[in-house]
Amino acid sequence: MPRLGIVIASTRTGRVGLPVANWFVERTAAHGGFDVDAIDLKQVNLPPLDEPNHPRLHQYEYEHTKSWSARVAALDAFVFVTPEYNYGASPALLNALDYLYSEWHYKPCGFVSYGGISGGTRGVVMARQVVSTLKMVPIVESVTIPFVAKSIDSGRFAAGDTHDKAASVMLDEILRWERALRVLR
Repeated sequence: MPRLGIVIASTRTGRVGLPVANWFVERTAAHGGFDVDAIDLKQVNLPPLDEPNHPRLHQYEYEHTKSWSARVAALDAFVFVTPEYNYGASPALLNALDYLYSEWHYKPCGFVSYGGISGGTRGVVMARQVVSTLKMVPIVESVTIPFVAKSIDSGRFAAGDTHDKAASVMLDEILRWERALRVLR
């Protein structure tokens, strides 16, 4: 079964990304198509990119990078649960992506975005450019959650039918692309 990394891209105190990610992890388990690795970038705690060599050289000096490299390399696909900040991608997500290069290659990825009126979509537009440069395949299907704060109750995300359906469609598509891209990895 393919291994799916679900990356929680917000590291802020009081973040709503954690309840959204918890819902998505449960939704993915119900889907049944993946082994899941929930990756909380707050716990991974990567410092701002500090490696002296370009990631394409794979000459990592620091243990935090070696550990991050091994974790990402072991996965077959990703879903980034991400907000947008100032019309852009989460800085923690961009930093985590920038740390590595070949470990991301030929892996499909999807986005569960959340925020205010745009539901985080402006941040996803920026992140799609970065993942494409890393030779990932960003899936068109996504989960978008506008006005996310209205859907958080007692620390849990109350997903609607639209969210559940969007998640299923995106997971089906990631599974399809993962099988197709496997030969390139």
